[in-house]
Formats: sequence, structure tokens, C-alpha cells
Amino acid sequence: MERVVGTVVRGLRCPIINQGDKIEEIVVDSVLKASEVEDFTIQDKDIVTLTESIVARAQGNYATIDHIAQDVKAKFGEETVGVIFPILSRNRFANILRGIAKGTKKVVLMLSYPSDEVGNHLVDIDLLDEKGVNPWTDVLTEKQFRDHFGYIKHTFTGVDYIEYYKSLIEEFGVECEVIFSNNAKTILDYTKNVLTCDIHTRFRTKRILKANGGEKIYGLDDILSTSIDGSGFNEAYGLLGSNKSTEDSVKLFPRNCQPLVDNIQQILKEKTGKNVEVMVYGDGAFKDPVGKIWELADPVVSPAYTAGLDGTPNEVKLKYLADNNFADLRGEELKQAISEFINNKNEDLVGAMEAQGTTPRKLTDLIGSLSDLTSGSGDKGTPIVFIQGYFDNYTK
Repeated sequence: MERVVGTVVRGLRCPIINQGDKIEEIVVDSVLKASEVEDFTIQDKDIVTLTESIVARAQGNYATIDHIAQDVKAKFGEETVGVIFPILSRNRFANILRGIAKGTKKVVLMLSYPSDEVGNHLVDIDLLDEKGVNPWTDVLTEKQFRDHFGYIKHTFTGVDYIEYYKSLIEEFGVECEVIFSNNAKTILDYTKNVLTCDIHTRFRTKRILKANGGEKIYGLDDILSTSIDGSGFNEAYGLLGSNKSTEDSVKLFPRNCQPLVDNIQQILKEKTGKNVEVMVYGDGAFKDPVGKIWELADPVVSPAYTAGLDGTPNEVKLKYLADNNFADLRGEELKQAISEFINNKNEDLVGAMEAQGTTPRKLTDLIGSLSDLTSGSGDKGTPIVFIQGYFDNYTK
């Protein structure tokens, strides 16, 4: 019978994961149970993805704001610290900021505008035009910002992040000055000691600061990159990718994930005889048209994946073939011609007209985004995603 379904994505429910749980066993058991209950057959090249959150929970990779404060104080001492380019997020940054404040005497908080790095807006860009403000050249004080734009609450959270972040710092009796600039060098007019909190642009920011007279320059990836008094840590990303856990603690991005995905793949091979690909995923990358958020607040979409998920897709555009190469064909004849073209396509289609519009992003970025949208961030209870048919095409 002719196949009529392509890629199938299933969010799998599993037990609530706690510290010390054997995550490999839980993932494998969940996949096998879902296969039995839902009556689907596990095949070669199927994909199992699991959210970074359950991996970090099983690892017990947590830290308190006191641990953060201790590391910040060790790195900056009694100096005024410039905290620059944080994202606007209660979940992602509020507890980190509280820990930073607890380890300092004075903070100069420099926010990018009109939005943070991942698209959370402090102010609508049209208002900048209306007020004649150029975000690439103009540095604003808190008063100037308020005089121009007033008090603006975030579209989704209803929070005025300027007021909120300032209150978190002052909660510990720490002096806070807020400024607005998109130029990293601006902060050096206030202090030479800077903690840069951007994610994907952090290496450039640190380079600029060091090249222009910065003295103590660190990023969030340098805070809790080693354990502080038994805390969790991440040697590669530090506090990047962390989330709020309790009112006074954070869950860090998971560590040492490669042995985990390789082990899950091996166990599934032993139990099913099939070669299933496995990856750990965090935030996907997709823009919300209302809030303008890009997501992608983790340092990478996937910290670990099995070898079969390396690389990018090598696909052709069916509509281009139908409208151009085989414009004179219809029905079964068109189907056969396109199928033959796909079966004989080049191994590298970069630059080929037949591939235009296919956007060959990394497989792990595509699959991570698919998984993140499937599992959601709320109460679905499906931190494991099982994907079938992802590597199939029109011919199979």
C-alpha cells in the first residue's frame, strides 16, 4: 500500500524526574512502553529526544543564589560591577541577578534596547522613531528612558523589567544605577569590571571589553564553571542555560551528556535491534510573531547527540522541480520524474537552484526546535519526544 504519512512526532509521558534517578532506564522504558501501548514499531533512524531539564534534574545540577554570590565576590572583590546585556526573564535571570547583587556593593545595570538578545522588548521600535532615539548611538540614563517612554510592561509577563530588576538588586541593600546602550564599551565609562550576561554574542562582547581597557571581565559562562562549596556547575557554560528552581536556587544546564545519549542508543539497540538516534535538547529557535521572542535562551540547542544527527539536511524543493524542471508533466508521470530526481540528487546541494528555500540548518537545531514545540514548557508532561520518518523523503 502506498505510504501517505511522512514525519510523525509523539510527545511521551514519563514519571517526574528527581535527583539520582536513572535517566537512561526511564527514557528507554518510556519509549518501549509507548511503542507497546500506542502500537507503533521502532525502526532504524527513529529519533528519541529528551529535554535538558530532566537530565539536569537527574544529575542534581543545582546551585543557590549564595553560591552565585560567592563566585561573583571571588572574581570581582569589592569593585563596582557592570552587569550588561541580560535577557529579560523572571525564569532565566531573576535569581541569577539576585545572586550577583548579593556578591557586590554596587551594580551598574546596562540594558540593551529596544529589546534584549532574544527579542523581549523594553519598548516598541516605532516609539524610538517617534522620539528620535537612535539605539545604535544613544546612551540613555534611567530618567531619560522614562521621560521618553514612560513605564512599559512586557507583552506576555506584565512586568516592567527595569523596575523589577532594579528592585532585585536593591533587595540586598546594593546600590543600582540603570543605563541603556547597545555598545559594550559604554559600560567602561562607569566601571572597568564587567559581568557580561549575553548568550550568543558573549565572546565578541568580552573581546571588545578587554580590548578597550576592561580589567576584570567575565561572562555568565565563567560563573559556576566549577563547583562552589558542593554546588552544581557547568564547565562549558557556567550559568548560561540555567532556570529558576526555587525562590533562592537555579537549575543549571546539564553536564556530561554525551555518554548519556550514547548509552540510551546502545540500550535501545540491545532491546530492539534498531539503531535509534538520541539527543538532549534545550530551547529551540523560532520567533513568536506577537511577543517577537526568538526563544533560544540556552547556549546551544543540543548539548549532546548521537553521530547520526550530525550535519545538515540535503534536500530539494518539490515545488521548484514541479514549476521548473518538470513543468510540462502532470500526475503519475510528474511523480515518477520527481522521485527519480530525488533518488539521483547530488550529495551536496549547497548553491543548487533545486535546493533554494530549503534552509539547511543543522539537524540538531531543526529537531531541537521540533521537540521543544512538541513538549512545550508547561504542563504537557512529555519531556521525551519520539520522532519517526524524519529522514524520509518523497520516495520512501
